[in-house]
Amino acid sequence: MIVLGVILLVIGFVTGISILWTIGIVLVVIGAVLWIAGALGHAVGGRTHYW
Repeated sequence: MIVLGVILLVIGFVTGISILWTIGIVLVVIGAVLWIAGALGHAVGGRTHYW
């Protein structure tokens, strides 16, 4: 999700399409929050185990 957000940020910046820029920022923020929550040991998406 973070990678997709960064790609949309770059495409939005290069082409000047502001909606891609906005969606990219939102995806990066949500991805970072989920990554931090998962790294802290919280269940993300209702899953406590990875298997």
